[in-house]
Amino acid sequence: QVQLVESGGGLVQPGGSLRLSCATSGTIFSLTAVGWYRQAPGKQREMVATITGGGHTDYADAVKSRFTISRDNAKNTVYLQMNSLKPEDTALYSCRTNYHLRDWWGQGTQVTVSS
Repeated sequence: QVQLVESGGGLVQPGGSLRLSCATSGTIFSLTAVGWYRQAPGKQREMVATITGGGHTDYADAVKSRFTISRDNAKNTVYLQMNSLKPEDTALYSCRTNYHLRDWWGQGTQVTVSS
């Protein structure tokens, strides 16, 4: 059974930083791509950043130069470092992987950027 568990969300002021974690189990993690997605109220879910097993990364234009995705294969964990946060970054952030031909999602962690 594949499991993904996110943590690290919270309330932060504009301009602040947060680091999200996505702990995974049940996959051959070092070979598995993982992505961060977010969904704000009333909006469609969107890709934020992805990282392949080999470490190749991709980012949404809205977060380039502010967010960094990384992985620690020894801990089966993917991180999302978020800097210079803006109110429009407020959303439920979830991580996703595709394994054995299906998508697996975590339960999400809420990020709220507000003064």
